[in-house]
Amino acid sequence: MKGKLSKFGVLGWVIFASTIIFFACSSLRHALFQSSAYDLGYFDQAVYLISQGQTPIVSFWGHHFLGGHADWVLYPLALLYKIYPNVHWLLAVQAFALASGALPTFYLARQAGLKGAQARTVAMVYLLYPLVFNLNLFDFHPEVMALPAILAAVLAARLNRTMWFCVAIIFILSCRDALSLSVAAMGLWLLVFEKKRLSGTLALSAGIIWFLIATQIIIPYYRPGGLEAVGRYAYLGNSVLEIAQNLLIRPGLVLSRVFSLSTLEYLAFLLAPVIWGISLPHLTPLVAALPTLVINILSESPAQRDLVHQYSLPVLPFLLLSVIASLAAGKGLLQNRRGILLWSIVAFFALAKYGYFWSIYLNSLDTWQATREAIAQISTKGGIFTPAQVAPHLTHRPLVKLTTIGSQVTDLSQFDYALLNLRHLGWGSTPEVVNTLLERLSNSSDFQLTYQRDDVYLFRKKS
Repeated sequence: MKGKLSKFGVLGWVIFASTIIFFACSSLRHALFQSSAYDLGYFDQAVYLISQGQTPIVSFWGHHFLGGHADWVLYPLALLYKIYPNVHWLLAVQAFALASGALPTFYLARQAGLKGAQARTVAMVYLLYPLVFNLNLFDFHPEVMALPAILAAVLAARLNRTMWFCVAIIFILSCRDALSLSVAAMGLWLLVFEKKRLSGTLALSAGIIWFLIATQIIIPYYRPGGLEAVGRYAYLGNSVLEIAQNLLIRPGLVLSRVFSLSTLEYLAFLLAPVIWGISLPHLTPLVAALPTLVINILSESPAQRDLVHQYSLPVLPFLLLSVIASLAAGKGLLQNRRGILLWSIVAFFALAKYGYFWSIYLNSLDTWQATREAIAQISTKGGIFTPAQVAPHLTHRPLVKLTTIGSQVTDLSQFDYALLNLRHLGWGSTPEVVNTLLERLSNSSDFQLTYQRDDVYLFRKKS
């Protein structure tokens, strides 16, 4: 027993260390003004407003956050902001969620028959998978919290722990509307391939029902324009139901996307870190990943086909399950622990974006001190007009607007502050936009310039 505890303790310390590393990296990125209004500022403002008992309308987006992805998990998350409202709660939760996925990965490996050392190796493969590190750097996304829950749900199903399986499924569905498709597909896989009738039926039913509720009732109610992501599939239709219909009756459109160079490249990126453990007879868990793969492949957005953004997250648990099944059957290119770890390390160094810390994350150091000093002079919760990269530092207020294209004609009277950066304009802006705003604010009788340094300007309403 003592030996087993000590072995588990090693994994526990690895998870703890990974959490600290992830949190430190995302916090440093945020401190360097490399996080953005979309998506860290978006979720920070929503969670903050919930914690203050105010309507969680993301002001620079213009809608209630539930109109985005029906991710009601933000409501319990707001309890942390009740303790102390700080954006680092989101970064800490994300870091812990990503690191803790190693634990159910370990137990799934043990349940499949792998020895302790092999199971810990698979847990390390999970932690070294480049997407995990990259997701941690890319602002904050609630669906990241679903990653360990998906793995835990499969474990609960295999152990016939129905109550825990249901808890995991409910939590997964609370994180994002699109995860309902992953849950439904997981249910089909459990039902057909794992012979888990109860858990499979529950997941399949819950996934389909929540998908319809979220996309046809909740999101249209809070955002009458409908699903924002539908625009990425405009060539297939203008609504979820129309897209689903065209997928069936116009297969040529689909096949041209599936059999393309971009799809081949995307699949190569996904498989490369674990290609050593892939064997055709043990790919059945990927049935649960098919909806995500189809959505990403058919999208017109390249961001859905890389290892940087969150869109491939639901694929990872089932990719790991395929690797575990292959190892348990003695298949795959590698069985040796050192060889597996070496491959994972090489893949991490090749595909993880740690290099950003000494490249693009340092591109605004010349205005870093000035931006910090300007922010320090903002003393109220009044409305603010600011670049996208500064917004996440100022979203604890009801009104934040971004200095993006089209904002030149914005009514300035609604703001108490306006912060401009003429060197680093921010996402969605241009020099013309910022110069026009600077001229308007400088000539306005309602605002006065209270801070200026290194092309950073802070204006405050005189009243």
